[in-house]
Amino acid sequence: MTAVREALETTVWTPVCSYTDLLPERGACALVGGHQIAVFRTFDGALYAIGNRDPFSGAQVLSRGIVGTRSGEPIVVSPMHKQAFSLVTGACLDEEPVVVPIYPVRLAGGAVEVSAG
Repeated sequence: MTAVREALETTVWTPVCSYTDLLPERGACALVGGHQIAVFRTFDGALYAIGNRDPFSGAQVLSRGIVGTRSGEPIVVSPMHKQAFSLVTGACLDEEPVVVPIYPVRLAGGAVEVSAG
């Protein structure tokens, strides 16, 4: 438990927007530590952060994708070629073993914060 606590204390968090700026079921893109990150707020209020780059097209567009669920799992569907990516694991649900990176995200004092490394 101590190692986990130390890791959390040394994590660098970057504020990206206020919680109320993130509309439910819509994404936003933020540049954190040189990484384009797609940040999402779902209808239930949960926050998710994944890499913004669509691995199939190479375009930085996942933040503009359609947010929904598949079998109860929150997903975003790429606007380019329509592959679905889990917001929990980053896994492409249509073409394994393709995965986009996921990032820790939290709510702190009304601000959405992301850690990219």
